[in-house]
Amino acid sequence: MRTKIIAGNWKMNKTCTEAVELVKELKDKVAGANCEVVICPPATALCCVAPEIKGTNIKLGAQNVHFEKSGAFTGEISAEMLKCIGVEYAIIGHSERRQYFGETDETVNKRTIAALAGGLIPIVCVGEHLAEREQGITEKVVVDQTKIAFTGISASDAEKVVIAYEPVWAIGTGKVATNEVCTIIRNLIKELYGDDVAAKIRIQYGGSMNDANAAELLSMSDIDGGLIGGASLLADKFSVIVNAAG
Repeated sequence: MRTKIIAGNWKMNKTCTEAVELVKELKDKVAGANCEVVICPPATALCCVAPEIKGTNIKLGAQNVHFEKSGAFTGEISAEMLKCIGVEYAIIGHSERRQYFGETDETVNKRTIAALAGGLIPIVCVGEHLAEREQGITEKVVVDQTKIAFTGISASDAEKVVIAYEPVWAIGTGKVATNEVCTIIRNLIKELYGDDVAAKIRIQYGGSMNDANAAELLSMSDIDGGLIGGASLLADKFSVIVNAAG
């Protein structure tokens, strides 16, 4: 059995003070969860939140990680820097990073390799835009993104990676996809690494999962969790999703 994983992507929301208040409200509500719980605040709030979740079942994630250990990369943060403040997970290749900040399949691969080397668990995002879905090329887009993301990664490292399927057309729209593409991704991992890794790797769904539809989505055979956006900013809603995964 794969342990389900619910991760909250706070995006560019919450000051340090607000982040701490949200965690204080959240931690009792998810204390009995039978899944992994991850929160990904903005970089400025990571150090504020880390002591608040110490001793709880909530784990800390970053929204990005750079592919070099150090250097002239203004505005970036390395895996080592994140690890030393208690970060365990890193979101890589989110559609907003691809759309607004020039993230490519190749840089997603480099960041994934760097995260693994630095002892972080990558949450690698893949997914198609509405135009690509309407053109009938969803499978090609997602397969290509996933293949490139895993280039040069060993089977032992691959099984540590969390894949987040986030159909871009579904994010924040209230529309949801189904299990189908997650199954395609798992079959691809089977082709690349074999049955054992495919059985172990966890695939999240990341397109408008919320407190109302989480239980249904999480009951699907190839959905092992959720990458939650807006609903993760509300303790009541996020905790319902977390507890639906138990």
